[in-house]
Amino acid sequence: MPMKLHCFGESGNAYKVALTLTLTDQEWEPVFVDFFKGATRTPEFRALNVMGEVPVLEDGDLVLTQSAVMQDYISSKSGKLGGRSAAERREVLRWMFFDNHKVSGIAGPLRFNLHFLPEAKRNADVNAFLAMRLASALKVMETHLTGRNWLAGEDITIADIACAGYLFYTEDFTFNRADYPQIDRWLDAIAARPGWKHPYDLMPRGLSDAA
Repeated sequence: MPMKLHCFGESGNAYKVALTLTLTDQEWEPVFVDFFKGATRTPEFRALNVMGEVPVLEDGDLVLTQSAVMQDYISSKSGKLGGRSAAERREVLRWMFFDNHKVSGIAGPLRFNLHFLPEAKRNADVNAFLAMRLASALKVMETHLTGRNWLAGEDITIADIACAGYLFYTEDFTFNRADYPQIDRWLDAIAARPGWKHPYDLMPRGLSDAA
């Protein structure tokens, strides 16, 4: 029975899980969540995930929420992308926590504010602050990737997928790949992995006019 990923294409956090499933050769299928029409606020969805967030992963009777937990589960189940030693495993976790707090945790709200929030509700000062925080985190990654191919080990891991989750989107959210040559090279290496797909090709989109 394939795993079911409750998702929509615009969600970078859902993309992390979808890409992890794909690159570990898991059998899975997307279950579209109509986020922009309030689907995550319904009683039915809240019964599935009390946090009212996408993604949600179902594997038989097991229901998981939070993208990092799902990635860890998929990595453990498949024996892939988790690092090759205890030391690499700790490094994987280090960069996944960094992503949660400094990269996706900033890029997600910034991209949402700039593209999906009604213009009347957008706050330029808030967005400038988020852009500054994101640039600081990306500079850390740029420095770390200098002279190395992957964030946490000798090969790609779920840490790379986590930190790249929002960076493949083409909407302008103040991230320009040309400004970060090491990140640009690293993203190209991820995209070169067999089976890789852009988020809008891997999951159904909620907005047909998304970039």
